[in-house]
Amino acid sequence: MANSPGRRAASRTSVLDGDPAEVEQRILRRGLDAFAELGYNATTVRVLAHRLGVSHNFISVRYGSKLAFWRAVVDFASAEVLEFDGPAFGDDYDDDQDLIVAAVRKIYRKSAHLPQLHRIVADEAARESERLDYLFERYIQPFMENVEPSIERLVAKGVMPPVPMHLLYFAVMGPTSGLIQQPLARRFGRPEPSSDEDDLHYGQVLAGLVLTGIMQRPTA
Repeated sequence: MANSPGRRAASRTSVLDGDPAEVEQRILRRGLDAFAELGYNATTVRVLAHRLGVSHNFISVRYGSKLAFWRAVVDFASAEVLEFDGPAFGDDYDDDQDLIVAAVRKIYRKSAHLPQLHRIVADEAARESERLDYLFERYIQPFMENVEPSIERLVAKGVMPPVPMHLLYFAVMGPTSGLIQQPLARRFGRPEPSSDEDDLHYGQVLAGLVLTGIMQRPTA
């Protein structure tokens, strides 16, 4: 009886039960997990159907294509990480250095809270593709546009070193690998399992190390 068609169908469609907004979030979160774990090419439509518990043609019917579904996943994850823990920009930061410190610390909190998006960025960043263009336009560039004016003023004041923006980006984002490459981190002695509080603590330790490197006077 466990393998009856009726029970298999119920299992496949369980992700679709409930409030439409909650259903959409469950679908996108499972898609995010799949793309982050396997990469775009290995995450076939068949794999997605299995991960989501839906029929094979579900992605094409609901989203149009695997690429369109990937874009929906990126939009979902980008919105979540940019909204996580409140805004990093705005009238609360009238000092450029305070804004940069807050932005860097938020990056690391986001990486600890939702590492899947950063895994996707790291995977896509090594190759030219329309997916990298999409990530840059929808997630990376909007964030950088908010911090670049403050960076330029801090460089002019001698608070930050005058380095190309792409090097500064990698100086800040590169260490997030310490949060998203957990199998390697465990080989260096990272405890496992870790709690959400542990992950957030690791993120803030890394943020402090990075800020010490890019700021030429002490930071809070």
